[in-house]
Amino acid sequence: MNKQKKYMIGVEVTLEVIGGKWKGVILYHLTNGKKRTNELRSLMPEITQRMLTKQLRELERDKVINRHMYNEIPLRVEYELTEYGLSLKTILDHFCLWGENHLEHIHGNKDLLEQWKY
Repeated sequence: MNKQKKYMIGVEVTLEVIGGKWKGVILYHLTNGKKRTNELRSLMPEITQRMLTKQLRELERDKVINRHMYNEIPLRVEYELTEYGLSLKTILDHFCLWGENHLEHIHGNKDLLEQWKY
């Protein structure tokens, strides 16, 4: 018999789904539309292929992203937010804003932030 995990507050659940170094970043990039694996890698040059694959599988398991495989040669795979995953956009936007404000508060400027280009 599988015992379900109990949580004290909803923040625990949210952080379990989007927490860690990479999941929030992956989700944020997907708020701007479908991305192929190599596109995500170029947006996050410090992530390894193994870690990216692991994080994508976990996000897919939690039903916040969809994986689409196209029967082409070479095989084309794209990831996108599910409708349910899109509900995280507001949270991710707030995380970004808080992070920018934190840099301003701690360092006096936001120069440590690279501007994303889509």
